[in-house]
Amino acid sequence: MTKTYQVLLTEAYDQITTIPTEVAVDLVGDPDTLIVDLRDRRELEREGKIAGAFHCPRGMLEFWIDPSSPYHKPVLAEAKQIVFYCASAWRSALAAKTAQDMGFDNVAHIEGGFTAWKEANGAVEPVPAK
Repeated sequence: MTKTYQVLLTEAYDQITTIPTEVAVDLVGDPDTLIVDLRDRRELEREGKIAGAFHCPRGMLEFWIDPSSPYHKPVLAEAKQIVFYCASAWRSALAAKTAQDMGFDNVAHIEGGFTAWKEANGAVEPVPAK
C-alpha cells in the first residue's frame, strides 16, 4: 500500500516544530534565524516573500542543504535555526521533516505558511520578475 500525502503530512507534523505565525513575525531580522521560502519563483514574483527570506525551491532542498552536494548553499549550513515556509505549510512541513532526516536539528516551519503570514500583516517584500 502506498502512503498518501495526508499520511506524510501527519507523520511530519508529529515530528517537527511548528512556529505560530505571530511568533514567526518576530523572527524577521533575527541574526540566529534563517527564514527559507520554499515556493517556486512564480509564487514569489506574484505575491512577494517574507522580508529578508532566503529562497530555496522545494525541489532543490535536499541538494542545497547537503554539504556534500555540488549544489550546496553554505547559508543553509550556518549554525542558525532554519524556519521554512511555503504557501499553506504543507511543503514546509515536509521540508522540515526532510531536513531533520538529513541530520539538522534546529529546524521548524511556520504554521499556516505565507497565507497566514499575510493575514497577520507580517513584513512582505516584492520580488521582481526575472
